[in-house]
Amino acid sequence: MKRKELAYSYNYVMLVDDNELDNFINQKTIEVNYFAKKVYINTGSKSALEFLKNLEISGKETSSFFPEVIFVDINMPMIDGFQFIENLKAQLPNNFNSLKIVFLTSSIIPTDKARANKISKNILFLNKPLNKEMLNQI
Repeated sequence: MKRKELAYSYNYVMLVDDNELDNFINQKTIEVNYFAKKVYINTGSKSALEFLKNLEISGKETSSFFPEVIFVDINMPMIDGFQFIENLKAQLPNNFNSLKIVFLTSSIIPTDKARANKISKNILFLNKPLNKEMLNQI
């Protein structure tokens, strides 16, 4: 008997957050709700950018592994979430336009949404922790 293939919303998503516990909780939420087949996790913006650049450089054979949704925390050391998104947009413009970017944050600062809108009107703002209802909004 052939096993039924599960229906996932996306193939690949990425979490970029310096808090490992938040990453663990969000990863489990994504997995339990069949939101993505694979979750890439990065605890720093710099490593996340390098990973994404390497995927792009690798060419067509790895292009299908590029995340379709990236969840980003705003408050991270060295390169914050805004800087990460700005670098992503500048360094990977072709992939940036097809991405869904979600700021997954504990920030309640009203100017953060305005700053995100200056980078891209398509950035979604959600407050931690991730849950099924939030995933349904994406």
